[in-house]
Amino acid sequence: MKPEAIKDYYIVNGQLETTRDLKIFDKIEKPPVYEVIRTIEGVPLFLEDHLQRMTDSAKIIGYDIDKDEKDIRNDIKTLILKNNIDRLNVKLLSTEIEEIGKVFLVYNVESFYPPEEFYKKGIHTILFHYERNNPNAKVLFTSFKENVAKSLKENNAFEALLVNKSGYIPEGSRSNMFFIKEDKVYTAKASDVLIGITRKHIFEVCNKLNISIIEESIHIDDLNKLDGGFMSGTSVNVLPISTIDNIELNSINNEIIKEINKAYVREMENYILKNKNEWI
Repeated sequence: MKPEAIKDYYIVNGQLETTRDLKIFDKIEKPPVYEVIRTIEGVPLFLEDHLQRMTDSAKIIGYDIDKDEKDIRNDIKTLILKNNIDRLNVKLLSTEIEEIGKVFLVYNVESFYPPEEFYKKGIHTILFHYERNNPNAKVLFTSFKENVAKSLKENNAFEALLVNKSGYIPEGSRSNMFFIKEDKVYTAKASDVLIGITRKHIFEVCNKLNISIIEESIHIDDLNKLDGGFMSGTSVNVLPISTIDNIELNSINNEIIKEINKAYVREMENYILKNKNEWI
């Protein structure tokens, strides 16, 4: 596995290490269980949800993370303070390494947050035919990640919509997908996707706004019937889609997408305000 840790320090099994030595990444061969958490104003956003999902992912593949939540929180806080982090993603990674045993890494990773222009104009996406074996488990498969990255670069696209064997779109390569038809929001069933943390809060937001969400995947033959669409994810929040291959969507002017985005941003702000004292 390629070394990912940036900044000055990272943590291995509770021990602070310098990023001048990243040899441990070379020893990671098994697909690890991982989480990527956005840090805003020094606060790891929706941390409880991320820790629960990491535990659930490990259970799905029969792996046991023998590190309790208190210790993980302490590691994250140590990393944030030592690296002087205000706004950057933190990655948690758990796996087994031959001759070492179980390892739990906490480190900062390169983070891209879409510029304001992306939210004003929307993003270009492509269709990518692929089906996950365990969609509910957040496990890193390097070959898939590299193949998607190549296709995105070739097509100058921001995200790839995964198309299964039946022609339905359950999710994106690194995001959950939502589509608008008239006054309803459509997204795949929870059993068919990796349940994103942002996705969970979008459901809560829609419930408060009395916006109907139908858990049903959209077929590629119905894309031209949509009134809009957006992707959601840790680093992007609610990001409108302007094109899917050569199909245009008027997502940036869709009132439902605007409402959901505003309400979700308020949820983020409230969480940061409520938890800020814990991370100072």
